Amino acid sequence: MSEVRDETLWESGERKIEWVKRNMPLLNGIEKEFAAEKPFAGKKVALSVHLEAKTAYLCKVLAAGGAEMFVTGSNPLSTQDDVAAALAHDGLNVFAWHGATDEEYHAHIAKVIEAAPNIIIDDGGDLVNLIHNERPDLITNVLGGCEETTTGIIRLLAMDKAKALKFPMVLVNDADCKHLFDNRYGTGQSVWDGINRTTNLIVAGKQVVVAGYGWCGKGVAMRAKGLGAEVVVTEIDPIKAMEAVMDGFKVMPMREAAKIGDFFVTVTGCADVIGEEAFNNMKDGAICCNAGHFDVEVNMAKLREIAVDSYQARNNIMGYKLKNGNTIFVIAEGRLVNLAAGDGHPAEIMDMSFAIQALSAEYIAKNADKLKAREQMTVNVPKEIDRKVAERKLAAWGFEIDKLTPEQEKYLGSWEV
Repeated sequence: MSEVRDETLWESGERKIEWVKRNMPLLNGIEKEFAAEKPFAGKKVALSVHLEAKTAYLCKVLAAGGAEMFVTGSNPLSTQDDVAAALAHDGLNVFAWHGATDEEYHAHIAKVIEAAPNIIIDDGGDLVNLIHNERPDLITNVLGGCEETTTGIIRLLAMDKAKALKFPMVLVNDADCKHLFDNRYGTGQSVWDGINRTTNLIVAGKQVVVAGYGWCGKGVAMRAKGLGAEVVVTEIDPIKAMEAVMDGFKVMPMREAAKIGDFFVTVTGCADVIGEEAFNNMKDGAICCNAGHFDVEVNMAKLREIAVDSYQARNNIMGYKLKNGNTIFVIAEGRLVNLAAGDGHPAEIMDMSFAIQALSAEYIAKNADKLKAREQMTVNVPKEIDRKVAERKLAAWGFEIDKLTPEQEKYLGSWEV
């Protein structure tokens, strides 16, 4: 039972999955453990994550653990049709295709929920929101789930505060082995992969404006600096702004940064970060893109409204001519540039993030009753999972670290000198 664009594409998708599998040793090990222990036997897992090769391998790892998988994407432009076909060919239930309309995208998410899943793996909160708002009758089937990204966690925390979240959700993005590496090094590299392959323009010597200096923004700014750009950071948080200054970057409001930027990258999780005032201040030829989860950071509705003309300047780049005669270019319709215009984070990075996902899903399966009894439904990734992933990753790289002696442990645990 699948709905994919063209299942005959499966061989191409399978090659992509095999390539990332060779570079994801943590998931290799977890797949073997799950195949032996079957922690998800008899359980249905609904997954909505950017549907490309690394996500597909996570799906196969969960299936090896006994899960009946129901899979969709988390962005209409990030699904790769050959990868979706490969999963469908392997017998997983897949509902996704590249370039889905809003109606098709919603329908695919609804199909996944209709399976009455026991565990949810979400990226941005679409599954959680749909099941709470449109199918509350299925909530009792859900043991819990995991959330992959910052934007989804913002939603979950708001729901939890309002006592609206009805089952436990593990905040995967808050794990150290996720946000310290995926958000910083993964986003930093994959954003510029997407920009560079789409524009074919040089970055060195350009002015790059990075909106937001969280872990993702730090990675984007760091890589832009490494490519030879001058970097400007815009922020609303004075502490993060100070970090940016002390990391060597200029800090200014967007209304001022708009006047000098050549490339603009939003990574805030907020809406209308680049709006009408900024567009009208931009110089001719400025290029905007978004690396936040939803396509609201670059205000595309406002840009289309104020533009006097628009045209496709290059594959996946639209040009919008304004009344002042300047043209603003936008990559991938303002959707996630690293996935809508690229292949997403490197496999070695997602090996850690998806190891956290897989082990957190196992944690939900084994501890659902205890977690459901909690007053708070948002759950931090257990430190032992974070540590296990870090230890395994170091071992895969061939590195060893020191261990405390009993005397050192006693010293650190004592308040007496």
